[in-house]
Amino acid sequence: MTSQIQNKLNFFSLSAFYFFYFAAVGVYVIFLPKVLYDLGYSPSQIGTVFALAPLMRFITPFFFLKHVELNKKIFINALIVCIFCAISFYLTINNFYAFLISNLILGMSLSLVLPYMEIYAIELLGKEKYGKSRLYGSIGFALIAFVLAKLLDDSYMALHFYLIVTLGTAIFAIWIVAKEKDKTKNALEGEEKFSIFKHWSFWVSLFLMQVSFGGFYNFFTIYETSHGISLETTSYLWIFGVVCEIILFYYQAPLLKKNLLIIIKFSLLITSFRWLIVYLYPENLYLMYFSQSIHAISFGLYHSAVILYLYNMYEDKKLAQQFMYGVAYGLGGFVGALLSGWLYGENLFLYCSLITLLGYLVISRDKEKL
Repeated sequence: MTSQIQNKLNFFSLSAFYFFYFAAVGVYVIFLPKVLYDLGYSPSQIGTVFALAPLMRFITPFFFLKHVELNKKIFINALIVCIFCAISFYLTINNFYAFLISNLILGMSLSLVLPYMEIYAIELLGKEKYGKSRLYGSIGFALIAFVLAKLLDDSYMALHFYLIVTLGTAIFAIWIVAKEKDKTKNALEGEEKFSIFKHWSFWVSLFLMQVSFGGFYNFFTIYETSHGISLETTSYLWIFGVVCEIILFYYQAPLLKKNLLIIIKFSLLITSFRWLIVYLYPENLYLMYFSQSIHAISFGLYHSAVILYLYNMYEDKKLAQQFMYGVAYGLGGFVGALLSGWLYGENLFLYCSLITLLGYLVISRDKEKL
């Protein structure tokens, strides 16, 4: 009985963490680019701002290869820094260079938070319940998109919401780690050392997938509103994509028992098709909803398959997760943000489609089954 209660508490606390964490992501990627645009930031400046945080996500894991271990103390300190960064946004948002520094520090801190918590989620919940807990992150993302679209009447409203959900993230994350032993351990003596080069095609495709998302995360709202779709309707497009993602998270467990590599390849291919639709028919609302439905696969199923694929591939599971977020959401996000800022225009999503297709072609040579 006690074990059942503990399992329910674990599920609740992890679900709450995901809810607030991805609500913060929602504020950051959906509304903050629009806020900066309205404040007079140029597309290239917006791309640069949103490139720095991912760059730090890429750089930070290298400090943990030999000399530093991501433990509970470092994790909690990272959460505290995230809160201070959210507060600093109020003071720096009107100054491009000061805002860059705030985002740089935020990126470094965030690079430690989610990889650490993913290990807790997989080990405490297992792959069967992981998706059902993770879907609450999608709910948080969708809810913030719905609510803030109606309330975003000035720049500081977005900052208020970002601070609130960041505090919620920190509270539940600390609650989880405070009552559990540290789940993140370095590889044991004699175990195979962590190497990206042994599985290079997987890592390159992972990188290219997130490069392609640069245009979507940083400019989809601006792109759609510039084609006559209202901000409120665009927020509904974001919400619809996340709703589809939630449904797939709930029912994905049987799929994740199959060949994970095939799932990853299929996700890349259909994502390339998704960006092609956005490029060809940005003003067609029905096709935009269809393209957003693919988000269930191109993010939801793909993300879960990658997390579990890495968990099975490497002995040092914590470091593998850190590098996944570093290479994908870090370096891939950095390059994607810069490219999307430089290439923003009518052909942006054509480039995104071609980049994803290249990722599919690279990983197609990989035959390993996990």
